[in-house]
Amino acid sequence: MKLRAGRSAFATFCVALPFLLWLDAPLPGACITSGILAALLLLLPLLLDVLEEHPRIGRIASHLILLLFSAIALFPVLRVVSISLRPGNKLLSTSLALIPEDASFDAYVQLFTDEPFLIWLRNSALLAVTATLIGLVFASTAGYAFSRFRFPGRKIGLSSVLTTQMFPATMLLLPLFVLLARLHLVNTFIGLGVIYVSTALPFSIWLMKGYYDTIPASLEEAAMIDGAGRWYAFWRIIVPLAAPALVITALFSFMNAWTDYIVAAQILQDERMFTLPVGLKSFQSNMTTEWGLYAAAALLVSIPVVALFLFLNRWLVSGLTLGGVKD
Repeated sequence: MKLRAGRSAFATFCVALPFLLWLDAPLPGACITSGILAALLLLLPLLLDVLEEHPRIGRIASHLILLLFSAIALFPVLRVVSISLRPGNKLLSTSLALIPEDASFDAYVQLFTDEPFLIWLRNSALLAVTATLIGLVFASTAGYAFSRFRFPGRKIGLSSVLTTQMFPATMLLLPLFVLLARLHLVNTFIGLGVIYVSTALPFSIWLMKGYYDTIPASLEEAAMIDGAGRWYAFWRIIVPLAAPALVITALFSFMNAWTDYIVAAQILQDERMFTLPVGLKSFQSNMTTEWGLYAAAALLVSIPVVALFLFLNRWLVSGLTLGGVKD
């Protein structure tokens, strides 16, 4: 009875939603889209009944839906590939072919020969790797201290770390810029690295602390009974067990530095010190945009991130799930 009532309410919602979208649609195309959506939503309760009665059809439908959303996710990437191969800096084309007939690699050649792309790549890699390593050291040790030791100010420290995480880096940009200006660190990699490490640390410390809580303290105690020191037990026993959490922390710190544009655009002023996001923005001006270079550079910038995800894939799932529940 409850199931039928729920389906009736859902069917009513399915009827009302497209009508509301149609009322708010200013263009004929939006009206057509609303009509198609209405038809799909009206058929959805019937489809749910069919899927419950025929599980095999449900599995096939789920695979088809996954393939559909995979195609939707991949289509923009393929369009960027197509734009990067078009000659003459063309953004739009009447052809629907993903690979244009007159495709060329001129944008990639120009990117490496006429533009300081390799310098921007070096700067981004240097900042991202350094911020990741420093963040790993601080997050692993601070998280371990908060997890294992009881000291005055521990709860206040944890609350302060959590409160700091509530404020985005853009909100803290002005005070951080003033601080760096007084320390004469504006337009330096050190100043930018300090911001990257400080903004990524709160999340990293909480993640590591939660993961350490799931590791039994008896492992360290047994090692120390056998003569190992606290540091040796931490380095030889706890750190290898916390590898999934360390991977997540490293990935978060790396992505925070690799993809940042707003902070780097305010701190860095010399073109030869630009990072990749800031350098890519230079391809866009008030009068024109170098779409071929923009697309080619965007694809090349994404390659290290994709490779990193593929390499760390086996640790990602366990690192994201473990540490959320304390035994």
